[in-house]
Amino acid sequence: MKKPILVVHGGAPTAVINASLYGVIREAGSRPKAGPVYAAIGGAGGLLREELLDLSAVPAEVIERLPRTPASAIGTSRDALEPEHYRAIAKILERRGIRCLLFNGGNGSMDACGKIYRASRELGTELSVVGIPKTIDNDISVTDHAPGYGSAARFIAGTVGEISQDVAALPIHVSVVEAMGRNAGWVAAASALAREQEGDGPHLIYLPERPFRQEEFLEDVAALHKRQGGVVVVVSEGLKDPDGEPVVPPVFRSGRAVYTGDVSAHLAQLVIKELGIKARSEKPGLSGRASMACQSSVDREEAILAGREAVKAALEGASGVMIGLERLPGPGYAIRPVRIPIEKVMLTERLMPDEFIAPRGNDVTPEFLRWCRPLLGEEPMPAARVELGRYRAG
Repeated sequence: MKKPILVVHGGAPTAVINASLYGVIREAGSRPKAGPVYAAIGGAGGLLREELLDLSAVPAEVIERLPRTPASAIGTSRDALEPEHYRAIAKILERRGIRCLLFNGGNGSMDACGKIYRASRELGTELSVVGIPKTIDNDISVTDHAPGYGSAARFIAGTVGEISQDVAALPIHVSVVEAMGRNAGWVAAASALAREQEGDGPHLIYLPERPFRQEEFLEDVAALHKRQGGVVVVVSEGLKDPDGEPVVPPVFRSGRAVYTGDVSAHLAQLVIKELGIKARSEKPGLSGRASMACQSSVDREEAILAGREAVKAALEGASGVMIGLERLPGPGYAIRPVRIPIEKVMLTERLMPDEFIAPRGNDVTPEFLRWCRPLLGEEPMPAARVELGRYRAG
C-alpha cells in the first residue's frame, strides 16, 4: 500500500529550506511505496486548519526551481502549539490517511516533531514522523551542522569582507556589524572567514557564549584604532553582560520570541561617547537569512540530501527520528546522513564549544575556521592587493 507524505515547514526561512522540499519530492517520486506528497500551507497552523497543497499538481518546471528559490515556497510559521494540538494533528493525519509526516525546521520544530510522534504513539496511529533539520543559527544539537547555516555563514563572511575593504580604504571609523544569533554565535563566528591575510577585518568578534565586558571591548577598540585607524567589529544580536542580562534590554517579548534593541547601534554609540571615535552600525538582518546570491552549493546539496533521506526513513517505517549530518574523519570534507532519535534533539541548543572561541572571548580559533570553511562552498575570488608604498610615484 502506498504511503501518502505530508511536509511541514516551521520557523524562519533559509536559503535552502526549499532545497529540502525538492529532495522530498524527488525521492518520493522515485519510490514505489510513496503516495502523493502534500504540503501544509503556512506551517503547523495550516495543518491544524487542514489547508493542504497537493504538490503533484505543481508544474514540473516550478519544482525544478525550488533548490534556488529563497525562503519557503509553501509558507512557514511560528505558531505556538499547545498539548492538545499535537493530538489534534495526529488525528487529522490519521483521518486523511497520511502515513508519513516530515517536519522541516529548527529547535522549536524538532520539539513539535517529537511531541507529534508521542501523540501518534499514544493514539496507536500508523504514522512515521521524521524531522528534517533547518536553521541558520546552527544550534540544533547532535548533528554536525544544519542545512541553512552554510549559506548564512557565506553571506556574513562575504558581507563583512566587503565592509572591511571599505573601512580599510577609508580608515577613519569603527564599523560594528550585527549578526543573527540569539543564544548561539555560529553566524557571527563565520565572519572570520572574510579574512584573507593578516590585519584583515573583522578585527573583533563577540559571541553570546561568553559574557560581554564593556571595558574590555572599549580597550580592544581603542588599541586597534590607534594602531590602524579603521576597525571592524562583529557582534551577535544576543550578547549578554556578566550577569546574564542582554547588553541591550528587550523591547518586546512574546512567548519564546524576544525582540531586543540593536546591539550594533548601541555599541557604535558607546564608542562615540566613551572613546570619541567615529563609529557606525550595520545590521544585515533578514537580507542574509535566505540570500540566493550567497547560497552555498554545499549547503544546497546537503539540504536536498536531508529531504531525500527523510523520505527513505519514513517509507521504511522509521519514526521519532531526525536526519542528521555526521562529518567523516579524514583530510577532506565528507558527511553521511544519520538518523538521530528525536528525544536527543528536542529543544536542546548547540552552542559554540570552548575550543572554537579565543581565550579573551573576542575572536574565534583556527579550529573553528577549519571546521566551518567547507560549509561555505566555493572559495570566493581574492581581493586585489595594491602595495601602495611599492608603486608610489616619485
